[in-house]
Amino acid sequence: IKITILLLFLRNPEQSNAGYFDNYSQYLYLREIISMKVLVGIKRVLDPQVKARVKADKSGIDLTNAKMTMNPFDENAVEEAIRLREAGTVEEVVALSIGAAKSEETLRNALALGADRAILVLTEDVLEPLAIAKVFKTIVEKENPDLVLVGKQAIDDDCNQTGQMISALLGWPQATFASKIELTDGTAQVTREVDSGLETINVNMPAVITVDLRLNEPRYASLPNVMKAKRKPLEKMELADLGLDTANRMTTIEVMEPPARAAGVIVESVAE
Repeated sequence: IKITILLLFLRNPEQSNAGYFDNYSQYLYLREIISMKVLVGIKRVLDPQVKARVKADKSGIDLTNAKMTMNPFDENAVEEAIRLREAGTVEEVVALSIGAAKSEETLRNALALGADRAILVLTEDVLEPLAIAKVFKTIVEKENPDLVLVGKQAIDDDCNQTGQMISALLGWPQATFASKIELTDGTAQVTREVDSGLETINVNMPAVITVDLRLNEPRYASLPNVMKAKRKPLEKMELADLGLDTANRMTTIEVMEPPARAAGVIVESVAE
């Protein structure tokens, strides 16, 4: 579509001052209004294959020297954004993470998977979903994406709140637990996984969509792409510079390991 529009302008003999610069300016304007940008949220979490250790004072999980990785649900969000770009539906994929400096490693992984650029909001604090949503709102107002994709939940706190709060703060439509996404004519058709089965809805864009694991199968980053990711742009900014109220509203009283499972019992028959 973009190439056709450009050729139409170049072939129109009635354009005033028909020169390459004027036509190309119009082409860039049209390219801007018909292109789409996706902002993908990424969280650095404890690797799901690693056993979590509770701190001695029971104030939280001990992450000292622990293996960290991208939140699995966020991997699906990144993969879907890349597939939309590969299909020609999306022009740019921007990855956003909020956390400590080591979150850059996770963002570089997203860039290696195919994201175009990344943004890291630096903070050593562990933020609650509402604070994360406020940061997203600020970045959205700066980047003006057409779609925000996030995992339906993070595997460390299992809150399942951030996407919904982003939607509320922005005043955008939301679709949660997505297992299929189709973008057409300024709307997103989303198939949701609900308790009774599958539900398909249409939401106007811009919108916020939270994704489920069955949406796709995330790819692996190839070595050449890992090397290329080191040269892709990654913008850093301090959380304090955004001027947001990100104070926690909740206090963790105690964190404890679940009780050990009882040993199984062998029975002689089904009836027993």
